[in-house]
Amino acid sequence: MGKVIERQLVSFDWAIKRLLRSKANFVVLEGFLSELLFDDIKILEVLESESNKDDEKDKFNRVDIKVKNSKGEIIIVEVQFDDEFDFFQRILYATSKTICEHLGEGKKYKEVVKVISINILYFNLGEGSDYIYKGGTTFYGLHNNKRLKLNTEQKATFKKEYPDDLFPEYYIIKVNNFDDVAKSPLDEWMYLLKNSAIKSNFKAKGIKEAGKALDVMKMTKEERQRYDRYIDHKRSAWSQYYTATMKGERRGIKKGIKKGQLQLLSNLVKQGLLTKEQAAKQMNMTVKQFEEVLNTNFKNKK
Repeated sequence: MGKVIERQLVSFDWAIKRLLRSKANFVVLEGFLSELLFDDIKILEVLESESNKDDEKDKFNRVDIKVKNSKGEIIIVEVQFDDEFDFFQRILYATSKTICEHLGEGKKYKEVVKVISINILYFNLGEGSDYIYKGGTTFYGLHNNKRLKLNTEQKATFKKEYPDDLFPEYYIIKVNNFDDVAKSPLDEWMYLLKNSAIKSNFKAKGIKEAGKALDVMKMTKEERQRYDRYIDHKRSAWSQYYTATMKGERRGIKKGIKKGQLQLLSNLVKQGLLTKEQAAKQMNMTVKQFEEVLNTNFKNKK
Protein backbone atom coordinates (compact mmCIF):
# COMPACT_ATOMS: atom_id res chain seq x y z
CA MET A 1 0.00 0.00 0.00
CA GLY A 2 1.39 3.41 -0.98
CA LYS A 3 2.01 6.21 1.43
CA VAL A 4 -1.06 8.28 2.27
CA ILE A 5 -0.43 11.92 1.41
CA GLU A 6 -2.47 14.82 2.76
CA ARG A 7 -3.14 17.75 0.44
CA GLN A 8 -3.89 21.19 1.86
CA LEU A 9 -6.93 22.95 0.38
CA VAL A 10 -8.58 26.32 0.68
CA SER A 11 -11.24 26.54 3.40
CA PHE A 12 -14.70 25.31 2.38
CA ASP A 13 -16.35 28.62 3.24
CA TRP A 14 -14.03 30.40 0.81
CA ALA A 15 -14.69 27.72 -1.80
CA ILE A 16 -18.46 28.18 -1.57
CA LYS A 17 -18.09 31.92 -1.88
CA ARG A 18 -15.54 32.02 -4.69
CA LEU A 19 -15.17 28.70 -6.48
CA LEU A 20 -18.20 26.44 -6.21
CA ARG A 21 -20.58 28.91 -7.84
CA SER A 22 -18.91 28.13 -11.15
CA LYS A 23 -20.66 25.49 -13.25
CA ALA A 24 -17.26 23.91 -13.91
CA ASN A 25 -17.03 23.10 -10.20
CA PHE A 26 -20.59 21.84 -9.69
CA VAL A 27 -19.16 18.31 -9.45
CA VAL A 28 -17.53 19.23 -6.13
CA LEU A 29 -20.70 20.47 -4.48
CA GLU A 30 -22.68 17.64 -6.07
CA GLY A 31 -20.29 15.13 -4.52
CA PHE A 32 -20.66 16.60 -1.03
CA LEU A 33 -24.46 16.85 -1.28
CA SER A 34 -24.79 13.34 -2.71
CA GLU A 35 -22.85 11.80 0.18
CA LEU A 36 -24.74 13.84 2.80
CA LEU A 37 -28.23 13.28 1.38
CA PHE A 38 -27.60 9.68 0.23
CA ASP A 39 -28.87 10.64 -3.21
CA ASP A 40 -27.46 11.32 -6.65
CA ILE A 41 -27.58 15.11 -6.64
CA LYS A 42 -27.33 17.04 -9.91
CA ILE A 43 -27.18 20.83 -9.72
CA LEU A 44 -28.99 22.76 -12.44
CA GLU A 45 -28.14 26.30 -11.38
CA VAL A 46 -26.92 28.54 -8.59
CA LEU A 47 -29.61 30.92 -7.36
CA GLU A 48 -28.75 34.38 -6.12
CA SER A 49 -28.82 34.92 -2.37
CA GLU A 50 -28.68 38.19 -0.43
CA SER A 51 -25.84 36.86 1.67
CA ASN A 52 -23.52 36.15 -1.26
CA LYS A 53 -21.06 38.99 -0.83
CA ASP A 54 -18.01 39.77 -2.92
CA ASP A 55 -15.92 41.49 -0.24
CA GLU A 56 -14.11 39.27 2.25
CA LYS A 57 -15.09 41.71 5.00
CA ASP A 58 -18.81 41.27 4.34
CA LYS A 59 -20.42 38.70 6.61
CA PHE A 60 -17.20 36.76 7.05
CA ASN A 61 -19.05 34.33 9.29
CA ARG A 62 -21.94 33.70 6.92
CA VAL A 63 -21.30 32.22 3.50
CA ASP A 64 -24.39 30.92 1.71
CA ILE A 65 -24.97 29.22 -1.58
CA LYS A 66 -28.42 28.42 -2.87
CA VAL A 67 -28.83 25.92 -5.69
CA LYS A 68 -31.61 24.16 -7.56
CA ASN A 69 -31.20 20.46 -8.27
CA SER A 70 -32.59 18.30 -11.07
CA LYS A 71 -35.68 17.46 -8.97
CA GLY A 72 -36.60 21.13 -8.70
CA GLU A 73 -35.65 21.20 -5.01
CA ILE A 74 -33.75 24.14 -3.57
CA ILE A 75 -30.74 23.43 -1.38
CA ILE A 76 -29.32 26.08 0.92
CA VAL A 77 -25.80 25.59 2.26
CA GLU A 78 -24.69 27.94 5.01
CA VAL A 79 -21.35 28.05 6.81
CA GLN A 80 -21.36 29.66 10.25
CA PHE A 81 -18.40 30.32 12.56
CA ASP A 82 -19.77 32.62 15.27
CA ASP A 83 -21.85 31.24 18.12
CA GLU A 84 -25.51 32.31 17.82
CA PHE A 85 -27.90 31.09 20.50
CA ASP A 86 -30.92 31.73 18.25
CA PHE A 87 -29.45 30.00 15.20
CA PHE A 88 -32.33 27.51 15.09
CA GLN A 89 -34.73 30.39 14.45
CA ARG A 90 -32.36 31.76 11.83
CA ILE A 91 -32.48 28.42 9.99
CA LEU A 92 -36.27 28.49 10.11
CA TYR A 93 -36.40 32.07 8.85
CA ALA A 94 -34.03 31.41 5.94
CA THR A 95 -36.00 28.35 4.88
CA SER A 96 -39.37 30.10 5.13
CA LYS A 97 -38.06 33.10 3.21
CA THR A 98 -36.79 30.86 0.42
CA ILE A 99 -40.19 29.18 0.12
CA CYS A 100 -41.93 32.55 -0.12
CA GLU A 101 -39.41 33.92 -2.61
CA HIS A 102 -40.01 31.03 -4.98
CA LEU A 103 -43.79 30.96 -4.79
CA GLY A 104 -44.66 33.69 -7.24
CA GLU A 105 -47.86 35.68 -7.15
CA GLY A 106 -50.73 33.72 -8.60
CA LYS A 107 -49.11 30.35 -8.04
CA LYS A 108 -50.97 27.61 -6.18
CA TYR A 109 -49.81 26.07 -2.91
CA LYS A 110 -49.10 22.81 -4.68
CA GLU A 111 -46.20 24.62 -6.34
CA VAL A 112 -44.44 25.32 -3.03
CA VAL A 113 -40.83 24.27 -3.52
CA LYS A 114 -39.10 21.64 -1.39
CA VAL A 115 -36.21 23.23 0.54
CA ILE A 116 -33.23 21.42 2.06
CA SER A 117 -31.31 23.49 4.59
CA ILE A 118 -27.71 22.42 5.24
CA ASN A 119 -25.88 24.24 8.00
CA ILE A 120 -22.13 23.71 8.45
CA LEU A 121 -21.32 24.98 11.93
CA TYR A 122 -17.98 25.60 13.61
CA PHE A 123 -19.54 26.19 17.02
CA ASN A 124 -21.54 24.00 19.38
CA LEU A 125 -25.26 24.49 18.70
CA GLY A 126 -27.49 22.87 21.30
CA GLU A 127 -26.45 19.82 23.30
CA GLY A 128 -25.45 16.69 21.43
CA SER A 129 -22.26 14.74 20.75
CA ASP A 130 -23.01 13.61 17.17
CA TYR A 131 -21.57 15.59 14.28
CA ILE A 132 -24.52 15.39 11.87
CA TYR A 133 -28.18 15.89 12.76
CA LYS A 134 -31.20 15.68 10.48
CA GLY A 135 -34.63 17.14 11.18
CA GLY A 136 -37.96 17.56 9.44
CA THR A 137 -41.73 17.53 9.88
CA THR A 138 -43.45 14.19 10.43
CA PHE A 139 -47.10 13.63 11.40
CA TYR A 140 -48.16 10.82 13.75
CA GLY A 141 -51.58 9.96 15.16
CA LEU A 142 -52.00 10.96 18.79
CA HIS A 143 -53.96 7.79 19.55
CA ASN A 144 -52.60 5.08 17.23
CA ASN A 145 -49.12 6.57 16.72
CA LYS A 146 -49.33 5.74 13.01
CA ARG A 147 -47.55 7.90 10.47
CA LEU A 148 -49.76 10.04 8.26
CA LYS A 149 -49.52 9.25 4.54
CA LEU A 150 -50.57 11.15 1.43
CA ASN A 151 -53.73 9.94 -0.25
CA THR A 152 -53.78 8.32 -3.69
CA GLU A 153 -54.43 11.57 -5.60
CA GLN A 154 -51.70 13.41 -3.67
CA LYS A 155 -49.20 10.62 -4.30
CA ALA A 156 -49.92 10.74 -8.02
CA THR A 157 -49.58 14.53 -8.12
CA PHE A 158 -46.51 15.02 -5.94
CA LYS A 159 -44.78 11.68 -6.56
CA LYS A 160 -44.25 11.40 -2.81
CA GLU A 161 -45.36 8.97 -0.12
CA TYR A 162 -45.57 11.10 3.03
CA PRO A 163 -46.34 14.76 3.87
CA ASP A 164 -42.86 15.13 5.36
CA ASP A 165 -41.45 14.59 1.85
CA LEU A 166 -43.04 17.94 0.95
CA PHE A 167 -41.79 19.84 3.99
CA PRO A 168 -38.29 21.31 4.44
CA GLU A 169 -35.42 19.12 5.64
CA TYR A 170 -32.77 20.44 7.98
CA TYR A 171 -29.21 19.27 8.43
CA ILE A 172 -26.94 20.52 11.19
CA ILE A 173 -23.29 19.61 10.76
CA LYS A 174 -21.27 20.21 13.94
CA VAL A 175 -17.81 20.15 12.37
CA ASN A 176 -15.83 20.34 15.61
CA ASN A 177 -17.51 17.16 16.93
CA PHE A 178 -15.93 15.08 14.15
CA ASP A 179 -13.03 12.99 15.50
CA ASP A 180 -10.92 13.11 12.29
CA VAL A 181 -11.38 9.36 11.69
CA ALA A 182 -12.87 8.89 8.22
CA LYS A 183 -14.86 5.65 8.30
CA SER A 184 -17.20 6.41 5.39
CA PRO A 185 -17.35 8.55 2.24
CA LEU A 186 -19.35 11.17 4.18
CA ASP A 187 -16.63 11.19 6.86
CA GLU A 188 -14.09 11.99 4.18
CA TRP A 189 -16.04 15.14 3.43
CA MET A 190 -16.21 15.86 7.16
CA TYR A 191 -12.42 15.62 7.27
CA LEU A 192 -12.22 18.20 4.48
CA LEU A 193 -14.66 20.52 6.25
CA LYS A 194 -12.72 20.37 9.51
CA ASN A 195 -9.13 20.34 8.27
CA SER A 196 -9.27 22.00 4.83
CA ALA A 197 -7.39 18.95 3.57
CA ILE A 198 -7.93 15.55 1.95
CA LYS A 199 -5.91 12.36 1.97
CA SER A 200 -4.76 10.59 -1.17
CA ASN A 201 -6.73 7.44 -0.28
CA PHE A 202 -10.10 9.24 -0.02
CA LYS A 203 -12.72 7.94 -2.48
CA ALA A 204 -15.93 9.86 -1.70
CA LYS A 205 -17.92 11.21 -4.61
CA GLY A 206 -16.48 14.53 -5.75
CA ILE A 207 -13.58 14.46 -3.29
CA LYS A 208 -10.87 14.07 -5.94
CA GLU A 209 -12.38 16.94 -7.93
CA ALA A 210 -12.42 18.98 -4.72
CA GLY A 211 -8.72 18.26 -4.32
CA LYS A 212 -8.07 19.75 -7.76
CA ALA A 213 -10.48 22.69 -7.58
CA LEU A 214 -9.50 23.77 -4.07
CA ASP A 215 -5.75 23.24 -4.31
CA VAL A 216 -3.98 26.18 -2.67
CA MET A 217 -0.90 25.66 -4.79
CA LYS A 218 -2.88 26.17 -8.03
CA MET A 219 -4.13 29.62 -7.08
CA THR A 220 -2.80 32.60 -8.99
CA LYS A 221 -0.78 35.18 -7.10
CA GLU A 222 -3.76 37.53 -6.97
CA GLU A 223 -6.13 34.76 -5.79
CA ARG A 224 -3.67 33.72 -3.09
CA GLN A 225 -3.36 37.31 -1.87
CA ARG A 226 -7.13 37.68 -1.66
CA TYR A 227 -7.42 34.34 0.12
CA ASP A 228 -4.68 35.27 2.61
CA ARG A 229 -6.44 38.57 3.34
CA TYR A 230 -9.69 36.70 3.91
CA ILE A 231 -8.06 34.26 6.34
CA ASP A 232 -6.28 37.11 8.15
CA HIS A 233 -9.54 39.00 8.51
CA LYS A 234 -11.30 35.92 9.82
CA ARG A 235 -8.53 35.28 12.36
CA SER A 236 -8.60 38.91 13.46
CA ALA A 237 -12.37 38.81 13.92
CA TRP A 238 -12.08 35.57 15.88
CA SER A 239 -9.39 37.14 18.08
CA GLN A 240 -11.58 40.17 18.76
CA TYR A 241 -14.53 37.93 19.60
CA TYR A 242 -12.42 35.75 21.90
CA THR A 243 -10.89 38.79 23.65
CA ALA A 244 -14.30 40.36 24.24
CA THR A 245 -15.62 37.05 25.59
CA MET A 246 -12.69 36.62 27.97
CA LYS A 247 -13.02 40.18 29.25
CA GLY A 248 -16.71 39.67 29.83
CA GLU A 249 -16.08 36.43 31.72
CA ARG A 250 -13.41 38.05 33.90
CA ARG A 251 -15.70 40.97 34.72
CA GLY A 252 -18.49 38.55 35.51
CA ILE A 253 -16.27 36.48 37.80
CA LYS A 254 -14.98 39.57 39.61
CA LYS A 255 -18.52 40.90 40.03
CA GLY A 256 -19.73 37.52 41.27
CA ILE A 257 -16.92 37.29 43.86
CA LYS A 258 -17.67 40.79 45.13
CA LYS A 259 -21.37 40.03 45.42
CA GLY A 260 -20.58 36.83 47.29
CA GLN A 261 -18.38 38.74 49.73
CA LEU A 262 -21.16 41.25 50.30
CA GLN A 263 -23.66 38.47 50.95
CA LEU A 264 -21.33 36.79 53.45
CA LEU A 265 -20.55 40.03 55.31
CA SER A 266 -24.24 40.96 55.37
CA ASN A 267 -25.08 37.58 56.96
CA LEU A 268 -22.31 38.00 59.54
CA VAL A 269 -23.65 41.45 60.45
CA LYS A 270 -27.19 40.07 60.80
CA GLN A 271 -25.89 37.30 63.07
CA GLY A 272 -24.07 39.84 65.23
CA LEU A 273 -20.68 38.37 64.41
CA LEU A 274 -19.50 41.58 62.73
CA THR A 275 -20.38 45.25 63.11
CA LYS A 276 -21.27 47.28 60.05
CA GLU A 277 -18.07 49.23 60.56
CA GLN A 278 -16.00 46.04 60.44
CA ALA A 279 -17.84 44.72 57.40
CA ALA A 280 -17.50 48.02 55.53
CA LYS A 281 -13.77 48.06 56.27
CA GLN A 282 -13.43 44.59 54.72
CA MET A 283 -14.87 46.02 51.48
CA ASN A 284 -12.84 49.25 51.70
CA MET A 285 -16.08 51.24 52.03
CA THR A 286 -17.68 53.65 54.45
CA VAL A 287 -20.64 52.37 56.44
CA LYS A 288 -22.96 54.48 54.27
CA GLN A 289 -21.48 53.06 51.07
CA PHE A 290 -21.76 49.54 52.49
CA GLU A 291 -25.45 50.04 53.32
CA GLU A 292 -26.16 51.52 49.88
CA VAL A 293 -24.47 48.59 48.08
CA LEU A 294 -26.38 46.06 50.19
CA ASN A 295 -29.65 47.84 49.42
CA THR A 296 -28.85 47.86 45.68
CA ASN A 297 -27.81 44.22 45.46
CA PHE A 298 -30.12 42.56 47.95
CA LYS A 299 -33.16 44.85 48.20
CA ASN A 300 -35.42 42.08 46.83
CA LYS A 301 -33.99 39.44 49.13
CA LYS A 302 -35.84 38.58 52.28
